[in-house]
Amino acid sequence: MITVEPTTNLQLNWSLLDAQSDFGPLNQHFAHEPFEELLNWSLNTFGDKLAMVTSFGPTGMVLLDHLAKINPGFRVITIDTDFLFEETYSLRERVQRRYPIQLEIRKTALTPAAQAATYQPELWLSEPDKCCHIRKVLPLGKALEGSDAWFTGLRRDQSTTRANMPLISWDNKYQLIKINPMLNWTKNSIWKYILENDVPYNALHDMGYASIGCTHCTKSTSNQHDERSGRWTGHGKTECGIHI
Repeated sequence: MITVEPTTNLQLNWSLLDAQSDFGPLNQHFAHEPFEELLNWSLNTFGDKLAMVTSFGPTGMVLLDHLAKINPGFRVITIDTDFLFEETYSLRERVQRRYPIQLEIRKTALTPAAQAATYQPELWLSEPDKCCHIRKVLPLGKALEGSDAWFTGLRRDQSTTRANMPLISWDNKYQLIKINPMLNWTKNSIWKYILENDVPYNALHDMGYASIGCTHCTKSTSNQHDERSGRWTGHGKTECGIHI
């Protein structure tokens, strides 16, 4: 059982935490604290064993902007699937030039050609879950080895699959603490911050793309209210597998 004192200077023995631990008190505590308090507490608690993972979506860019200001040199992980848009690579370069972060670009050792030969051509069409697992889920697992916790850019209003996510939980997939500090931000508050602070964002958002992943599995959409719209069209799939 985690005991939370009425202060953000919480000291916990993370080596004793696992999937059976009660994170309820922590979530209740930070539900009533400013967003920055959770960031500061996480940084103080985990130090260099904490990393942020991002694909440079709008929410991730807002979180990255905050972290770069309060903790220059912070470790940021991004996954290159080898199938990203040119606009995404361009944004990544802008991020590297602008922000004082330690950016790690990770990818699978399986080239697109080797994947086609080992499985089948255009695996993303026949088995998108397998393609995502190979090119996203497994590389992230390798990147997170040795970490105690990670930051995500998930928000509750993005989709029904994310609506009930807690701020802090145990991540069974990667066996470490998962922290979702952006959960209570909204799409409007994200874009308000981006525009007011001149935060760089993917140019595809100005071309009708609600959510941006790989070129083969991402389309522009007229449904801008659903932020997962346009992803894996025709497959009934809204998550790549990293967060479920």
